[in-house]
Amino acid sequence: MRTLARLAGGFGVAGLFLAGVLMAFGIAQLCSMSVDAIAHQSLTSVNEFEDFDSKNFDDSSTHIDNKWFPLKPGTRFTYKGFTSEDGKRVSHRVVFTVTDLTKVIGGVRAVVAHDSDYSGRELVEAEIAFFAQDNDGTVWQLGEYPEEYENGKIVGTPAWIHGIQDARAGISMKAEPRIGASSYSQGWAPAVSFMDRGVVDQVGQKSCVPLDCYEDVLVIDETNKQEPGAHQFKYYARGVGIVRVGYTGEGEKTKETLELVKVEQLGPRALAAARAAALKLETRAYKISKKVYVHTPPAEHTPGAKGQ
Repeated sequence: MRTLARLAGGFGVAGLFLAGVLMAFGIAQLCSMSVDAIAHQSLTSVNEFEDFDSKNFDDSSTHIDNKWFPLKPGTRFTYKGFTSEDGKRVSHRVVFTVTDLTKVIGGVRAVVAHDSDYSGRELVEAEIAFFAQDNDGTVWQLGEYPEEYENGKIVGTPAWIHGIQDARAGISMKAEPRIGASSYSQGWAPAVSFMDRGVVDQVGQKSCVPLDCYEDVLVIDETNKQEPGAHQFKYYARGVGIVRVGYTGEGEKTKETLELVKVEQLGPRALAAARAAALKLETRAYKISKKVYVHTPPAEHTPGAKGQ
Protein backbone atom coordinates (compact mmCIF):
# COMPACT_ATOMS: atom_id res chain seq x y z
CA MET A 1 0.00 0.00 0.00
CA ARG A 2 1.06 3.59 -0.47
CA THR A 3 1.94 5.00 2.94
CA LEU A 4 3.17 8.24 4.50
CA ALA A 5 5.91 6.52 6.48
CA ARG A 6 8.56 6.82 3.77
CA LEU A 7 8.16 10.61 3.69
CA ALA A 8 9.61 10.97 7.19
CA GLY A 9 13.25 10.99 6.09
CA GLY A 10 15.76 13.87 6.26
CA PHE A 11 16.42 16.60 3.71
CA GLY A 12 19.61 17.06 1.71
CA VAL A 13 19.31 15.99 -1.95
CA ALA A 14 16.28 13.87 -1.23
CA GLY A 15 14.61 16.78 0.56
CA LEU A 16 15.20 19.13 -2.36
CA PHE A 17 13.78 16.52 -4.70
CA LEU A 18 10.66 16.16 -2.56
CA ALA A 19 10.24 19.93 -2.36
CA GLY A 20 10.17 20.13 -6.13
CA VAL A 21 7.72 17.30 -6.29
CA LEU A 22 5.56 18.98 -3.64
CA MET A 23 5.23 22.07 -5.79
CA ALA A 24 4.43 20.02 -8.89
CA PHE A 25 1.89 17.67 -7.40
CA GLY A 26 0.40 19.55 -4.43
CA ILE A 27 0.24 18.46 -0.84
CA ALA A 28 -2.96 16.45 -1.17
CA GLN A 29 -1.65 14.20 -3.91
CA LEU A 30 1.76 13.84 -2.26
CA CYS A 31 0.18 12.62 0.97
CA SER A 32 -1.34 9.64 -0.82
CA MET A 33 1.90 8.56 -2.51
CA SER A 34 5.06 6.75 -1.42
CA VAL A 35 8.49 8.19 -2.20
CA ASP A 36 9.00 5.47 -4.79
CA ALA A 37 5.71 6.30 -6.49
CA ILE A 38 6.50 10.04 -6.47
CA ALA A 39 9.93 9.49 -7.95
CA HIS A 40 8.55 7.26 -10.65
CA GLN A 41 5.70 9.59 -11.59
CA SER A 42 7.98 12.64 -11.64
CA LEU A 43 10.18 10.94 -14.20
CA THR A 44 7.43 9.35 -16.26
CA SER A 45 4.87 11.09 -18.40
CA VAL A 46 1.45 9.72 -17.48
CA ASN A 47 -1.22 10.13 -20.14
CA GLU A 48 -4.80 10.71 -19.10
CA PHE A 49 -5.93 7.94 -21.42
CA GLU A 50 -4.30 4.98 -23.14
CA ASP A 51 -3.24 4.67 -26.77
CA PHE A 52 -5.90 2.23 -27.96
CA ASP A 53 -5.25 0.87 -31.45
CA SER A 54 -7.67 -1.55 -33.11
CA LYS A 55 -4.77 -2.84 -35.22
CA ASN A 56 -3.39 -4.50 -32.09
CA PHE A 57 -6.37 -6.89 -32.03
CA ASP A 58 -7.22 -9.82 -34.30
CA ASP A 59 -10.12 -12.26 -34.56
CA SER A 60 -9.13 -13.84 -31.23
CA SER A 61 -9.98 -10.66 -29.27
CA THR A 62 -12.84 -12.46 -27.49
CA HIS A 63 -10.52 -15.24 -26.31
CA ILE A 64 -9.62 -13.59 -23.00
CA ASP A 65 -7.15 -15.87 -21.26
CA ASN A 66 -5.03 -13.31 -19.39
CA LYS A 67 -3.72 -15.22 -16.38
CA TRP A 68 -4.89 -12.56 -13.94
CA PHE A 69 -8.25 -11.77 -15.53
CA PRO A 70 -9.60 -14.65 -17.64
CA LEU A 71 -13.11 -14.13 -18.99
CA LYS A 72 -14.47 -17.40 -20.31
CA PRO A 73 -18.03 -17.13 -21.67
CA GLY A 74 -20.50 -18.90 -19.42
CA THR A 75 -18.54 -18.22 -16.22
CA ARG A 76 -20.39 -16.60 -13.33
CA PHE A 77 -18.66 -15.05 -10.30
CA THR A 78 -20.60 -14.27 -7.10
CA TYR A 79 -19.19 -11.92 -4.46
CA LYS A 80 -20.52 -11.00 -1.04
CA GLY A 81 -19.51 -8.25 1.36
CA PHE A 82 -20.61 -4.94 2.77
CA THR A 83 -20.91 -1.24 1.95
CA SER A 84 -21.54 1.83 4.07
CA GLU A 85 -24.81 3.69 3.45
CA ASP A 86 -25.68 6.71 5.61
CA GLY A 87 -23.23 5.44 8.20
CA LYS A 88 -24.80 1.99 8.31
CA ARG A 89 -23.14 -1.29 7.32
CA VAL A 90 -25.26 -2.92 4.61
CA SER A 91 -24.85 -6.38 3.06
CA HIS A 92 -23.69 -6.27 -0.54
CA ARG A 93 -23.72 -8.86 -3.33
CA VAL A 94 -22.37 -8.69 -6.87
CA VAL A 95 -23.02 -11.26 -9.59
CA PHE A 96 -20.75 -10.96 -12.63
CA THR A 97 -21.46 -13.16 -15.66
CA VAL A 98 -19.45 -13.51 -18.85
CA THR A 99 -22.10 -14.01 -21.54
CA ASP A 100 -21.81 -15.62 -24.99
CA LEU A 101 -22.62 -12.28 -26.62
CA THR A 102 -20.12 -10.11 -28.43
CA LYS A 103 -20.25 -6.53 -29.64
CA VAL A 104 -18.02 -4.60 -32.04
CA ILE A 105 -16.71 -1.33 -30.61
CA GLY A 106 -14.06 0.79 -32.28
CA GLY A 107 -13.43 -1.93 -34.84
CA VAL A 108 -12.75 -4.56 -32.15
CA ARG A 109 -15.05 -7.44 -31.24
CA ALA A 110 -15.54 -7.55 -27.46
CA VAL A 111 -17.08 -9.99 -25.00
CA VAL A 112 -20.24 -8.77 -23.25
CA ALA A 113 -20.36 -9.19 -19.47
CA HIS A 114 -23.48 -8.71 -17.35
CA ASP A 115 -23.22 -7.41 -13.80
CA SER A 116 -25.89 -7.21 -11.07
CA ASP A 117 -25.23 -5.28 -7.85
CA TYR A 118 -27.46 -5.78 -4.78
CA SER A 119 -27.62 -3.73 -1.59
CA GLY A 120 -29.37 -5.92 0.93
CA ARG A 121 -32.03 -7.58 -1.20
CA GLU A 122 -32.51 -4.62 -3.50
CA LEU A 123 -31.02 -4.44 -6.99
CA VAL A 124 -29.27 -1.05 -7.06
CA GLU A 125 -27.31 -1.36 -10.29
CA ALA A 126 -27.09 -3.54 -13.39
CA GLU A 127 -24.79 -3.11 -16.33
CA ILE A 128 -23.34 -4.58 -19.46
CA ALA A 129 -19.63 -4.05 -20.01
CA PHE A 130 -17.36 -4.85 -22.94
CA PHE A 131 -13.92 -6.47 -22.79
CA ALA A 132 -11.36 -7.53 -25.40
CA GLN A 133 -7.81 -8.88 -25.27
CA ASP A 134 -5.12 -7.50 -27.56
CA ASN A 135 -2.41 -9.50 -29.29
CA ASP A 136 0.00 -8.92 -26.38
CA GLY A 137 -2.40 -10.34 -23.80
CA THR A 138 -3.60 -7.08 -22.24
CA VAL A 139 -7.32 -6.94 -21.42
CA TRP A 140 -9.14 -3.72 -22.32
CA GLN A 141 -12.51 -2.34 -21.34
CA LEU A 142 -14.19 -0.64 -24.28
CA GLY A 143 -17.17 0.79 -22.44
CA GLU A 144 -20.24 0.05 -20.37
CA TYR A 145 -23.92 0.77 -20.04
CA PRO A 146 -24.98 0.86 -16.36
CA GLU A 147 -28.41 1.42 -14.92
CA GLU A 148 -28.68 2.79 -11.39
CA TYR A 149 -31.90 2.14 -9.44
CA GLU A 150 -33.73 3.59 -6.47
CA ASN A 151 -36.94 1.92 -5.31
CA GLY A 152 -37.03 -0.08 -8.54
CA LYS A 153 -36.81 2.97 -10.81
CA ILE A 154 -33.95 3.98 -13.09
CA VAL A 155 -32.26 7.10 -11.72
CA GLY A 156 -29.04 7.13 -13.76
CA THR A 157 -27.43 5.65 -16.87
CA PRO A 158 -23.83 6.97 -17.05
CA ALA A 159 -22.89 5.07 -20.21
CA TRP A 160 -19.58 5.44 -21.98
CA ILE A 161 -18.32 3.80 -25.16
CA HIS A 162 -14.89 4.11 -26.74
CA GLY A 163 -14.88 6.72 -29.50
CA ILE A 164 -18.12 8.46 -28.46
CA GLN A 165 -18.19 11.77 -26.57
CA ASP A 166 -14.39 11.73 -26.29
CA ALA A 167 -14.43 8.44 -24.35
CA ARG A 168 -11.39 6.17 -24.65
CA ALA A 169 -10.96 2.49 -23.87
CA GLY A 170 -8.86 1.63 -20.84
CA ILE A 171 -6.80 -1.24 -19.51
CA SER A 172 -8.51 -3.73 -17.22
CA MET A 173 -5.42 -5.90 -16.77
CA LYS A 174 -1.96 -5.74 -18.29
CA ALA A 175 -0.41 -8.84 -19.76
CA GLU A 176 2.55 -8.57 -17.37
CA PRO A 177 1.70 -6.28 -14.43
CA ARG A 178 4.79 -5.14 -12.51
CA ILE A 179 5.56 -3.28 -9.30
CA GLY A 180 7.00 0.15 -10.12
CA ALA A 181 5.27 0.50 -13.47
CA SER A 182 3.33 3.68 -14.22
CA SER A 183 -0.35 3.89 -13.41
CA TYR A 184 -2.67 3.30 -16.33
CA SER A 185 -6.10 4.51 -17.39
CA GLN A 186 -8.89 2.00 -16.91
CA GLY A 187 -11.14 4.08 -19.13
CA TRP A 188 -11.51 7.77 -19.92
CA ALA A 189 -14.99 9.21 -20.16
CA PRO A 190 -15.05 12.81 -18.92
CA ALA A 191 -18.72 13.20 -19.90
CA VAL A 192 -19.67 10.84 -17.05
CA SER A 193 -16.65 11.50 -14.79
CA PHE A 194 -15.24 8.02 -15.40
CA MET A 195 -11.49 8.54 -15.00
CA ASP A 196 -10.38 5.48 -13.05
CA ARG A 197 -6.70 4.59 -12.91
CA GLY A 198 -4.91 1.48 -11.73
CA VAL A 199 -1.40 0.75 -10.50
CA VAL A 200 0.20 -2.43 -9.17
CA ASP A 201 0.29 -2.10 -5.39
CA GLN A 202 1.46 -5.52 -4.22
CA VAL A 203 2.45 -8.91 -5.63
CA GLY A 204 2.98 -12.32 -4.09
CA GLN A 205 0.26 -11.91 -1.48
CA LYS A 206 -1.92 -14.57 0.11
CA SER A 207 -5.67 -14.04 0.34
CA CYS A 208 -8.27 -16.34 1.85
CA VAL A 209 -11.93 -15.85 0.91
CA PRO A 210 -14.95 -18.11 1.48
CA LEU A 211 -14.34 -19.99 -1.77
CA ASP A 212 -10.64 -20.79 -1.28
CA CYS A 213 -7.21 -19.55 -0.21
CA TYR A 214 -4.99 -18.16 -2.96
CA GLU A 215 -1.22 -17.70 -3.15
CA ASP A 216 0.76 -15.24 -5.29
CA VAL A 217 -2.11 -12.74 -5.37
CA LEU A 218 -1.77 -9.49 -7.32
CA VAL A 219 -3.20 -6.30 -5.77
CA ILE A 220 -4.23 -3.33 -7.93
CA ASP A 221 -4.82 0.08 -6.36
CA GLU A 222 -7.61 1.94 -8.18
CA THR A 223 -8.21 5.68 -7.87
CA ASN A 224 -10.21 8.44 -9.56
CA LYS A 225 -9.13 12.09 -9.43
CA GLN A 226 -12.78 13.02 -8.93
CA GLU A 227 -12.61 11.18 -5.57
CA PRO A 228 -9.42 12.40 -3.86
CA GLY A 229 -8.22 10.32 -0.93
CA ALA A 230 -10.16 7.22 -1.97
CA HIS A 231 -8.46 3.96 -2.91
CA GLN A 232 -10.09 0.70 -3.92
CA PHE A 233 -7.96 -2.43 -3.85
CA LYS A 234 -8.73 -5.39 -6.08
CA TYR A 235 -7.05 -8.73 -5.42
CA TYR A 236 -6.44 -11.01 -8.41
CA ALA A 237 -5.59 -14.72 -8.27
CA ARG A 238 -3.95 -16.50 -11.20
CA GLY A 239 -6.40 -18.36 -13.37
CA VAL A 240 -9.39 -16.98 -11.46
CA GLY A 241 -9.57 -13.18 -11.58
CA ILE A 242 -10.84 -10.92 -8.80
CA VAL A 243 -11.15 -12.72 -5.46
CA ARG A 244 -11.39 -9.78 -3.06
CA VAL A 245 -12.18 -6.04 -3.04
CA GLY A 246 -11.12 -3.68 -0.26
CA TYR A 247 -10.51 0.00 0.35
CA THR A 248 -8.53 2.61 2.23
CA GLY A 249 -8.50 6.39 2.51
CA GLU A 250 -10.67 9.02 4.16
CA GLY A 251 -12.19 9.90 0.79
CA GLU A 252 -13.68 6.42 0.34
CA LYS A 253 -17.41 6.94 0.88
CA THR A 254 -18.96 3.53 0.17
CA LYS A 255 -16.28 1.49 2.01
CA GLU A 256 -17.05 -1.48 -0.24
CA THR A 257 -15.69 -4.89 0.65
CA LEU A 258 -16.30 -8.03 -1.37
CA GLU A 259 -15.11 -11.64 -1.25
CA LEU A 260 -15.49 -14.34 -3.87
CA VAL A 261 -17.96 -16.96 -2.67
CA LYS A 262 -18.76 -18.89 -5.84
CA VAL A 263 -17.49 -19.54 -9.38
CA GLU A 264 -19.63 -21.62 -11.70
CA GLN A 265 -19.77 -22.59 -15.35
CA LEU A 266 -23.33 -22.10 -16.52
CA GLY A 267 -25.28 -24.76 -18.35
CA PRO A 268 -27.20 -23.95 -21.57
CA ARG A 269 -30.40 -22.82 -19.82
CA ALA A 270 -28.67 -20.54 -17.30
CA LEU A 271 -26.42 -19.12 -20.01
CA ALA A 272 -29.46 -18.37 -22.16
CA ALA A 273 -31.03 -16.54 -19.21
CA ALA A 274 -27.86 -14.47 -18.74
CA ARG A 275 -27.85 -13.65 -22.44
CA ALA A 276 -31.49 -12.57 -22.26
CA ALA A 277 -30.78 -10.33 -19.26
CA ALA A 278 -27.91 -8.63 -21.10
CA LEU A 279 -30.00 -8.13 -24.22
CA LYS A 280 -32.85 -6.70 -22.15
CA LEU A 281 -30.44 -4.08 -20.81
CA GLU A 282 -29.20 -3.35 -24.33
CA THR A 283 -32.76 -2.87 -25.60
CA ARG A 284 -33.33 -0.23 -22.93
CA ALA A 285 -29.94 1.32 -23.65
CA TYR A 286 -30.96 2.07 -27.25
CA LYS A 287 -34.07 3.84 -25.96
CA ILE A 288 -32.45 5.75 -23.09
CA SER A 289 -28.86 6.45 -24.10
CA LYS A 290 -29.57 8.64 -27.13
CA LYS A 291 -26.17 10.33 -27.16
CA VAL A 292 -24.00 7.27 -26.61
CA TYR A 293 -25.35 3.75 -26.92
CA VAL A 294 -27.60 4.45 -29.86
CA HIS A 295 -24.46 4.90 -31.98
CA THR A 296 -23.27 1.31 -31.44
CA PRO A 297 -24.07 -1.86 -33.44
CA PRO A 298 -26.18 -4.49 -31.66
CA ALA A 299 -24.66 -7.26 -29.61
CA GLU A 300 -24.57 -10.65 -31.30
CA HIS A 301 -24.94 -14.19 -30.07
CA THR A 302 -21.70 -15.70 -31.30
CA PRO A 303 -21.15 -19.08 -29.59
CA GLY A 304 -18.69 -20.06 -32.31
CA ALA A 305 -16.32 -17.13 -31.71
CA LYS A 306 -12.85 -17.93 -30.44
CA GLY A 307 -12.77 -18.33 -26.69
CA GLN A 308 -16.38 -19.42 -26.68
